[in-house]
Amino acid sequence: MKDGVNVVALGVFVFFFVLVTVMGFMAARWRRAANENTLDEWGLGGRSFGTWVTWFLLGGDLYTAYTFVAVPAAVYAAGAAGFFAVPYTILVYPLIFTFLPRLWSVSHKHGYVTTSDFVRGRWGSRGLSLAVALTGILATMPYIALQLVGIQAVLDVMGVGGGESTHWFIKDLPLLIAFGVLAAYTYSSGLRAPALIAFVKDALIYLVIAVAIVYIPIKLGGFDAVFGAAADKYAESGKGGLIPGEAGHWTYATLALGSALALFMYPHSITATLSSGSRDVIRRNTTILPLYSVMLGLLALLGFMAIAAGIQVQNGQLAIPQLFENMFPDWFAGVAFAAIGIGALVPAAIMSIAAANLFTRNIYRDFLKPDATPEQETQVSKVVSLLVKVGALAFVLTMDKTVAINFQLLGGIWILQTFPALVGGLFTRWFHRWALIAGWAVGMVYGTWSAYNVSSPTQAHFAGSSAAIPGIGEIGYIGLTAFVLNVVVTVAMTFVFRALKAPEGVDETAAADYTADAGDPDVRKDLTKAGAGH
Repeated sequence: MKDGVNVVALGVFVFFFVLVTVMGFMAARWRRAANENTLDEWGLGGRSFGTWVTWFLLGGDLYTAYTFVAVPAAVYAAGAAGFFAVPYTILVYPLIFTFLPRLWSVSHKHGYVTTSDFVRGRWGSRGLSLAVALTGILATMPYIALQLVGIQAVLDVMGVGGGESTHWFIKDLPLLIAFGVLAAYTYSSGLRAPALIAFVKDALIYLVIAVAIVYIPIKLGGFDAVFGAAADKYAESGKGGLIPGEAGHWTYATLALGSALALFMYPHSITATLSSGSRDVIRRNTTILPLYSVMLGLLALLGFMAIAAGIQVQNGQLAIPQLFENMFPDWFAGVAFAAIGIGALVPAAIMSIAAANLFTRNIYRDFLKPDATPEQETQVSKVVSLLVKVGALAFVLTMDKTVAINFQLLGGIWILQTFPALVGGLFTRWFHRWALIAGWAVGMVYGTWSAYNVSSPTQAHFAGSSAAIPGIGEIGYIGLTAFVLNVVVTVAMTFVFRALKAPEGVDETAAADYTADAGDPDVRKDLTKAGAGH
C-alpha cells in the first residue's frame, strides 16, 4: 500500500463522483411526468423504461460494488469455489424468462408496485403480504450496507480518512459525504437517478475489466504465471489447488442453485423490472443480461491476479482495490476506484427505494393509513428511503465488516423463502394462503437457526451460509435446504387446510392479467385508476 493519499487517483475519483452527482439531480427532469407525486413515477420511473435503459438499470442493480469487490475476493481467499457466482447468474436468466413477464403484466394491470402488492392481491392475505414485505426489508438492509462497505474499501486504499488512530468522524467523513449526496439525489429524483447514472457505472466497469484482463497479466508474465502462482498458494494452504475438492461439490452446486432462485426475489430486482415499459422489454433483457455474466467471469479472474501480484491484505475485501492501485498508473486506478464507488451508488439507491416502497405500500397503507393518497404515499416513501440509508450507514460504522457480509448471506437465506408465495402465485392458486405462511415461517426459522450455529475460528455465530443437509449429510447451502422444507410444509399444510375447509381468500387477478401488455386499453384504464387513488 502506498503511503499517504493517492492524490491523482483521488482527483479522478472525485471528478466522476461529481459527474454522477450532477446527473443524479438532473434525472429529476428526465422523462418528467405531469404528476410526479405517485409511486409509479418516483419509485418506478413512470413504468416507461425501454430495453437499453432497463438493461443498464438491471445490470447496475444486480452487479454491484459488492460484486466487484467480493467475487474476486472470494476467489483470492478460497480458490475456484468463488466462481459459484458465474453459474448462478447463468442459471437465473432462463428461470426469470418464465415468470418475470407474467409478474410485469399482472403488476401493470393492477398497479402493483411491490411483490407484496401482488401477493396480497393473488392470495387475499394481508398477513402473507406483510411477511413478504418484512422479509424483503430485512434482506435488503445489509445489502445496502455492503455497498457502503465497497465505497469505504476504495477510500481506504486511496488513503482517505487517515489511519486507525484518526478520530472516527474525520476517518468516516468521506463516507458520510458520499452517503449524504446519495440520499439527496435519490430523494429528489427517485428511480430515474440510478437509471441515468447506471450508464456511467456500467461503462466504467466494462472499461476497467477490459483493461485489467489484458494489462495486468502482461505485467505479471502472462496467464500461465497467474494460474501457476494461484495453484501454488492454494496447494500450500491446503485448499487442494485450483479446482475444489469433492467435499466442496455439494456446497458449490447448492449455493449456485439457491442463489439463482433468490436473486429476483430481492425487492430491488423487482423494482427495476417493473420500471420497464412492456413485457417484451423484460423478455429481451433475459436474453442480453447474460453479457454481464461474461464480465463477471473475467472479474473473478482478478482474484488469481491478486495472488500472482503478491497482494497481502488482512481484509480480503481490499484485495482488488489494492491490486488496482499497485498495478495501474495512478490516473487509471482512479478510474477503477470510480467504477467501484459508482457501482455502489446505483444499487444502494435502488435498494433504498425498493425497501421504502415495501414499507409504504404494505405496512403504512395496508395497516396504518388505508386511505392514504398517492401524494402521501410518495412522501412517506421518500422519507423512509432516507431512514433506510441511515440504518445501513449506522450498520457499517458501528459493526465489523465481516458481520455485515454474514448478515447479507443471511438475507439471501431469508429472501429465498418468499419464492413459493411469489413465483408459485404467478402460475397456480392451488396452495393455501395459510399454508404459505406456515412454510415461510418454517423456512425462516430453520434458515436463521442453522446460520446461527455456523461458526469459524474468528466468529462464534453466523459465520457462513453452508451446513450439513439433513438426511444427506453433505454440506450444502442453508437457504436451499430451508426452501425445500418451506415447500414441503406448504404442500402438506395445504392438504390440511383444504380438508378443514379453511377460507381461501379472494383472488383479485384473472388469467388474462398475466399476459396483458402495456398497449391493452384495460391496462391503461386500470393504471389510471391506481394513480388516482386507492
